[in-house]
Amino acid sequence: MPHPVEEEIVALIKKKDKAFVGMIYDHYGSNLFGVIKTMLKDEALAQDTLQESFIKIWKSAEQYDPSKARLFTWLLRICRNTAIDKLRMKQKQAPRNIQIDDSNVNTLGTSSFDPQLLDIKDLLAGLDLKYQEVINLLFFQGMTQVEASEALGIPLGTVKSRLKIGLRTLRVTFGKDALLILIILILAS
Repeated sequence: MPHPVEEEIVALIKKKDKAFVGMIYDHYGSNLFGVIKTMLKDEALAQDTLQESFIKIWKSAEQYDPSKARLFTWLLRICRNTAIDKLRMKQKQAPRNIQIDDSNVNTLGTSSFDPQLLDIKDLLAGLDLKYQEVINLLFFQGMTQVEASEALGIPLGTVKSRLKIGLRTLRVTFGKDALLILIILILAS
């Protein structure tokens, strides 16, 4: 059963009385702001988003149907969707420059791994020769999969399969970071 305040707000919406916006803000504003702020993690942007949400609420008030959703649920949906739109816009506007000086690629997932302690040949020695050949051509000689296929005289699908199996075998030894470890070793050599 709806709360009496909710019933009063719905009645104002149906009458097209502008007072409903103030009541929504007074009774639900802090909760809606909290949800938006949690999503955006930026207080100023959250305030702008809340204001934009209230404009949308005002413009779409006639569309509210109490038989489909409670008032707070409807308000929350509008605020949440507006916040999602802001996040998407923020992601599109985010600079996509790669900053090599600040790169932490050498530390990702390898906190207990020291590339200096391993020899690349030792790393690959545990693999069957057919997998070693493919990995050698692709990673150490810089060939494409098509070039490796031609150099080895085997079908492209076989090159792909051998690469996949070889990397899977390395993952058994080094865990999910096997490919990263291999790349670090290549760069270190």
